[in-house]
Amino acid sequence: MAPDPKHVLGAFLTFTMFAMLANMIKKDHFDPVETQLPQLSTVQFEVMKIEERKVSTLNRVNKGQWNKVSQELKPCWKQPGARLTEEAEKPRGYVTFSLTNGPEYHIAQVADAVMVAKYLGATLVIPDIRGSKLGDKRNFADIYDVEKFVKSLDGVVKIAKEQPAEVAAGKLAVVKIPNRVTEKYIAEHIEPLLRTKRNIRLVTFFPSINMKIRETDQEADSVACLAMFGTLELQKEIIETVDSMLARLRTLSRRSDGQFVAVDLRVDILQGKGCKDTGMKGKSCYTPEETAVFLQKIGFERETTIYVTQPRWHESLEALKDKFPNTYTKESIVPADKKQKFLDLESPHLEKVLDFHICSQSDVFVPAISGLFYANVAGRRIASGTGNTLVPSQIQGSSAPATNFVSPYISKKNHMAYSCYCDN
Repeated sequence: MAPDPKHVLGAFLTFTMFAMLANMIKKDHFDPVETQLPQLSTVQFEVMKIEERKVSTLNRVNKGQWNKVSQELKPCWKQPGARLTEEAEKPRGYVTFSLTNGPEYHIAQVADAVMVAKYLGATLVIPDIRGSKLGDKRNFADIYDVEKFVKSLDGVVKIAKEQPAEVAAGKLAVVKIPNRVTEKYIAEHIEPLLRTKRNIRLVTFFPSINMKIRETDQEADSVACLAMFGTLELQKEIIETVDSMLARLRTLSRRSDGQFVAVDLRVDILQGKGCKDTGMKGKSCYTPEETAVFLQKIGFERETTIYVTQPRWHESLEALKDKFPNTYTKESIVPADKKQKFLDLESPHLEKVLDFHICSQSDVFVPAISGLFYANVAGRRIASGTGNTLVPSQIQGSSAPATNFVSPYISKKNHMAYSCYCDN
């Protein structure tokens, strides 16, 4: 029996339509285009090869932006040895410090304090945690695991869990040190002071935000790696709260296979001086509207779930929600029985911890704000193998491949995490 001409024509038209659609999708999302990179980095991004999809998978075409651009790595630093082993039992004074601002700063402050105490052979006093307001003070144990901290530094530096009487009673010499302090700086500026004052208090300042690999000796590298990636572990209750929020976000992301995007976007910082447009080439901060356009142009679908670090809903986020209705702040996904404890605007330590760890574990991380949060979240993502970090840019045209915007920390493998974690 001869085939019905109408059926033949219908089949041909259907095939032609799918073929044209496949070609349009390929052109719209995967052809390389010229883009202007933001001032967050001046290096050119590497474009990773993305496999073309078959017609049978057209119902889930936008997979490129979810592709992982990192691999699971393993710690490869050596356990730092003791300095001046023969004098290890001699008391050489105490080093004290406080953790401030948020976990991205805590990592840097711990690393610098461990470096100083290690080099000087001094005893490191477990820090307290302080906010920006007078009297906003917490114990280290309120957020971090004390025993893990002490154990991780066993054989590296001596730790005092409580402030010794001689430190509490005396006037401490306050020493300002640059982030990622070097042994040369310690020898020239801090060691002489410790000899005369015996006990010192460190305050880390940030002359620049630079987490790139640098030339250092292997011993100093190992101390920095251990301090940054091996010392700070959250308390059990905080881990459980983070896990609950992650599970909630993945449940809300069923249409994207449980995958979600975390965006660091905080209105107070966007309104600050550091985010004002200087008219120079590139940008270091992106508004909710600019971020929404960026995500849309690199292929994220309207149904994509977005987690935003903004503490509470702000009217400016409506521009993001208009394009991505499934946009959430932490107040809508924190477990009900944890809201009173974790959502405290008067003392936002725990809120910042939630943001940092959710951004570190999201399927995609988009830093709408350049700075230390971005740098240290990128480091955590590299260490865990979830390195899919996309840096926003103002895209000329209707679309661009997501892989054009991979963070140079990852595409160039120049983040210091790559000196701490290896693939062998």
